Amino acid sequence: MMNSRSLERYSATSFLLVLFLLSIFSVVAQDKTAQLPAPPPLRVISKEERAQLDETRDDKARIRRTLELTSVRLQHAQELTAQQKYDSALSELGGYLALIDDALEFVGRMNTDSKKARDLYKHVELALRADAPRLTLIRRDTPLEYAVRVKEVEERAREGRTEALNAFYGQTVVRESRQKKPEEDKPKDSNSKPERRP
Repeated sequence: MMNSRSLERYSATSFLLVLFLLSIFSVVAQDKTAQLPAPPPLRVISKEERAQLDETRDDKARIRRTLELTSVRLQHAQELTAQQKYDSALSELGGYLALIDDALEFVGRMNTDSKKARDLYKHVELALRADAPRLTLIRRDTPLEYAVRVKEVEERAREGRTEALNAFYGQTVVRESRQKKPEEDKPKDSNSKPERRP
């Protein structure tokens, strides 16, 4: 049977052991939550931006205004990244994506064979090409859990650029189909003699 002094030591040791294990579990839990990626940015166009877009009647002016707004969003995202306000920077990038999607959808509703639509696609493509290095700089300046989301924004901008290029060239590009030459069909045998033809 344990005396009271041994019982006190045993309970004190047990208590310290439990505290030690709890502290280890909390550190491990904090490390796991720090590695989770940030939530994806919401693709939302603000009411003010929507009003500015809706009041422009000319198609070219609307696309120009949309691209100006995307540039403003991207500039804000760069500034917020420099201030280490990564959640706010992701929010700006979500608005950036929403504006890009809106521009592509707007031009997509037009007759894609028209010169006007091709010109608008060209403007969108040029703007997205210019944005690529800025997005890369933002991604490099953000911690890993946010950089994952910025990489997704980069990929979507690249997809939008590809979409604009494909629509711009449309049916004017003739794709070359790869056809096998007759020599490629025959297996090559080093021991075989060349065929003689009459």
